[in-house]
Amino acid sequence: MVMNEEIKRLNSKAEKYAKELDKLQAEVSKVIVGQEDSIKKLLIALISNGHILLEGVPGLAKTLMIKTLADSISAGFVRIQFTPDLLPADITGTKIYDHKTTSFKTLKGPIFTNFVLADEINRAPPKVQSALLEAMQEKQVSIQGDTHELAKPFFVLATQNPIESEGTYKLPEAQVDRFMFKLLIGYPEKDEEIEIMNRFTEGASVKASKMINTSKIVEMQEFNQKIYADQKIKEYVAEIVDATRHPEKYGLDINGHIEYGASPRASLWLVLAAKAHAMMNGRGYVKPEDVKAIAYDVLRHRIILTYEAEAEQKTSDEIIAKILEKIKVP
Repeated sequence: MVMNEEIKRLNSKAEKYAKELDKLQAEVSKVIVGQEDSIKKLLIALISNGHILLEGVPGLAKTLMIKTLADSISAGFVRIQFTPDLLPADITGTKIYDHKTTSFKTLKGPIFTNFVLADEINRAPPKVQSALLEAMQEKQVSIQGDTHELAKPFFVLATQNPIESEGTYKLPEAQVDRFMFKLLIGYPEKDEEIEIMNRFTEGASVKASKMINTSKIVEMQEFNQKIYADQKIKEYVAEIVDATRHPEKYGLDINGHIEYGASPRASLWLVLAAKAHAMMNGRGYVKPEDVKAIAYDVLRHRIILTYEAEAEQKTSDEIIAKILEKIKVP
């Protein structure tokens, strides 16, 4: 009885937040044509307090998408163009000598904001990538011995261009693992392309209005932790992740395709993202469908394929599909 009352209370709160998130999604969609799934995943990552690695060819409105989301919640936004000559201090900041006061003062870098677009993150050298990824993980930055907290919410959307690898620095697997989601963005449909032309070639100015504030997002992030995930859901998640490491235990004929399975971070993000998906659907409890809805985005960059699998042009998405098909749903 107590559990039922608690679920009712969680459902009631989740329904209220779901309505606000629907309005937020609709507002972003006023500016962004199509990409509904990507916008939804952006919101899921935001309320799960995670970050996104986004892969797509140039010109697919990646910058506009996160800028519009920032506008919709009156959040600070900065775009950092990653280049080979960038230094860690260009992102985190540094200390400079002030002649007037004869002392050093901290000059904070662009990372001290709510929303950071790390454009073409694989163009910067490893030291710079590490500076950003440390901030993502710790939610704080150390500048020459002094530690500074980052703003709340703090959300990083890092982009990679999949068609160009010359002069780039591949993100190490340990650093890729720090991203909650890896999203793949494709080309728009023909009718969406026409709508894009109509919207952006005729001088019409479309701008998102403020729907909610940053403190409401932080409130949602805190509530997301409280959404109920049954023990059976956690066992289901554990089996999915374990199947990436020991596929033979589950009767999966993919052993020769996986070099390394998903890390424990995969389990954590699967649960948190499933909770956020439940919240967006107005529920205060997680269903197996919530886990399935976000499984590809959480796992695709955490399953390292063997050379043989790559030679056979297998993808991690194909392997995830086989795992979800085989693991028994509670």
